[in-house]
Order: sequence, then C-alpha cells, then structure tokens
Amino acid sequence: MKAVRFHEFGGSEVLRYEDVDRPVPGAGQVLVRVAATSFNPVDDHIRAGALAEMLPIALPYVPGIDLAGTVAELGAGVTGLDVGDRVVAMLPLDSAGGAAEYALAPAESVVPAPRTIELVDAAALPLTGLAAWQTAFELAELKPGQTVLVNGAAGAVGSLVVQLAADAGAHVTAVDAPRHADRLRDYGADRVVGPLDLAAGPAAVGGPFQAVVNHVRVSPEELARLTHYVADGGVAASTAGPIPEDPARKVRAANLWVRGDGSQLANLVAKVDAGTLRLHVAAHRPAADLATVHEDAGAGRLPGKTVVLAP
Repeated sequence: MKAVRFHEFGGSEVLRYEDVDRPVPGAGQVLVRVAATSFNPVDDHIRAGALAEMLPIALPYVPGIDLAGTVAELGAGVTGLDVGDRVVAMLPLDSAGGAAEYALAPAESVVPAPRTIELVDAAALPLTGLAAWQTAFELAELKPGQTVLVNGAAGAVGSLVVQLAADAGAHVTAVDAPRHADRLRDYGADRVVGPLDLAAGPAAVGGPFQAVVNHVRVSPEELARLTHYVADGGVAASTAGPIPEDPARKVRAANLWVRGDGSQLANLVAKVDAGTLRLHVAAHRPAADLATVHEDAGAGRLPGKTVVLAP
C-alpha cells in the first residue's frame, strides 16, 4: 500500500511517499481503510523532533493522528464493530498512521463516524474535537451562565470551544480577526472582538472573565498578561503555552495535552449529527502532497483546517 513516512527527524523534505506493507490487526485492534486524515500542528512538531524526549516514537513513522474511514478487518476480541462500518478515531500520537491507505487503531478509540457530513470531512473532528472538549470541560470546567473569553476563536480548536461553550450555556466572548466575526456569531458567540490589545487590559473587552481559553501562541510575557483577564477564583486554560496562575486571587491555570477518548469522541459525533457542532474545513489535499502541506503550515500559508485525502 501507499503511505507517507519519515525515516529521520527534520523539515518537510523528510516526508516520503512510498510503498509499505499493509498492517495486520492484532488483538484489540481495528484495521481501517482510510478515507482521510488531517493536518494538526503537533504533526509538524513530531516530524521536526521537537517532541522526541517527551514523545518517543519508532522510525519510520507514518503521520496522521486523525482517522476517518471504513472498517476493513477486526483483530481478535474486537466487538461492537463490523467490516464496512464508517468510523473515526484519534490515533495514538506515538504511532499515528493516518497518512496511508490502511491504518491500525485501538478498538477503544474507534467510534461510528458522523452520518450528516462527508466521511472525509469527519477527519477534521477527532484531535481538534477532543482538544476542545478537554479544554472546555476538563480544564476550564465550563458551566451554564459563566463568562468565557476564547482567544484564537476562529481556529480549528477555538471554533469548537466556542460552539461547545455556547451549547453548554456559557456566555462567550470570541477573539479573532474581524473577517471571522460572522462565523463566530453564527457559532453562538455573544460578543466578537478583534485581536487583544493586552496593554489595554480586560475591561476593554468586557472582562475579567470566569474562564479564559487561549489558543494563540504568544510570548511568556503576553501569557502572563492574560492572567489579568481571569476574574478572582477563575481559571485560565491554554493549548498554546502555560498561562501563569495567581494564587492571591485564587486564579488557577492548566495547559492541555490532548488524549484519545472514545466516549468523548462519540459525544462529539452526536453533536455533529444533531447540528450543534459544525466543522470548518478550509482545504482538501492529497496525501501525496503532505510534504507540501507541512511546508505551507511552517510558512503560515495553510488557509485553515486541512483534510488530507488518503492515497
């Protein structure tokens, strides 16, 4: 079968489109005929070797953490799935494998795909959806009636946090470029503001807030200023570097390391099918062009969430 792999860490040029053996499912595994994966920033970090100490991987490595496809074969002991089922999964970061014709997935991470969207577009859901869910409900512990500031609200994760928070009954102030304002209001944001002027302080955007969720990579000094946007007793949650806590005001902080969770993913799928969670796919690219996708991402040229179509 065809797959994209890298045999050493480095820039986008280390990604090779090549022939590899089709994997065989072991006990507790599902072999999936891949329809699509998607690009996530962590793919770039893994390929570059930036996470090598924190996340040891075996080389060669097939990237692609998101998975959407159809069940091709079941390993021993797998129940609740049938060959031909349309499924999605978040693959383990240390093994991934989505940028190939076939991929292995732990059975517990595999859930039925959304019925209301194209299967290839469902590849945009697993990692970003789980990151949004875990940020909103595990780190920020959002509850009905709370005020929340989402910084970087139009991004792949941020846009899902906005929708999950609004659906949960929180009052959302979304921060991003003006061109995204209509989409963010449509997602349920109560207020949409342009990029933060951190020198102006929280009052300029209606704060402080009971929760601040940050998806924008900024300097440590700017992250420290975000602490002031959190109300006394509130929480700062981030996917883009740690926001300092303020014990004197009982402001706590948490940084996300996303994990696979089949139950949470099933809940996200249900929300997609119910129409309360929408995915914004900006582009579709073939797996053979994955090196160019990585290059474009590094140069800031990706238009948004990019689905990578299987070989």
